[in-house]
Amino acid sequence: MAIDLSFLHQLDKFDVVLKKRVLSHYAGSRQSKNYGTGIVFYDYKDYVPGDDFRSIDWKVYGRTDEFFVRRYEEERNMRIHVVIDSSASMNFGTKKTKFEYASMLAIGFSYMALRNNESFEVSTFSEDLEVFRAKKGVSKLMSTVETLNKIAPKGHSRFRESLEKYKAAIKTKALVVIISDFLFNPEELKNTLYRYKRSEVIVIQVLDSSERELSLQGEIMLTDSETGDKMKTFISNRLIENYSDRLLEHIYSIKKICDMFNVKFVSVSTETPVFDAFYNLLGKSDKFLM
Repeated sequence: MAIDLSFLHQLDKFDVVLKKRVLSHYAGSRQSKNYGTGIVFYDYKDYVPGDDFRSIDWKVYGRTDEFFVRRYEEERNMRIHVVIDSSASMNFGTKKTKFEYASMLAIGFSYMALRNNESFEVSTFSEDLEVFRAKKGVSKLMSTVETLNKIAPKGHSRFRESLEKYKAAIKTKALVVIISDFLFNPEELKNTLYRYKRSEVIVIQVLDSSERELSLQGEIMLTDSETGDKMKTFISNRLIENYSDRLLEHIYSIKKICDMFNVKFVSVSTETPVFDAFYNLLGKSDKFLM
């Protein structure tokens, strides 16, 4: 697999949007009022025994004959976490696989984090959780691209176990982006999101266009990509209609769960331009990109 990076320059338009719309949720949490040390001046306070004597502003003392301590805010960097489903079902696609498209989204978020001088971490999960070490810099971005290019999606999705394990490693509030086809019981998502209440979460469902609009007809043998189970069936027009109804019902079940936890949700097709996906993700309302 070779991830197409030609879209990255288009995302420069979202630098300010990401800062204001997504990261604004952390305007308070990103600052630690460790008064006495730091980088951004906050205000003055009366000196009391126990304060650092070195923090006294002697110029103010010269004018007032009183001791005042300068207080600062120490800014903390925001960390963006992107977790991608790398199970076997993500290896499906007509033009590009769902995993390839999900990787492009992950690199897009990482690129914008880099542009905003933020830390980012990209991880994958299937039967096991694979966490790539977080750091800053262009080298980290290219290293992440190389790692994702080498991954061959396989195995069964252990979504709940992987995301619970991942949550244990997040010590502060963060932006968490979860990307999957979510072709499993939505209750797994429900039982996971409540653990991320202290974080801002974006849920992205990636489906292939052929999964959205079933084009198969007649007698056919279906194989479950994750379990290997096979089933012979006859695909009629009525079955296609039922499939479409069930898929929409499934998608809206996911959206309902995300709304319950105030989580941003979007469902995209692998044929959707990545720029359009980000435009809707960072917009004012949830949308489906069918």
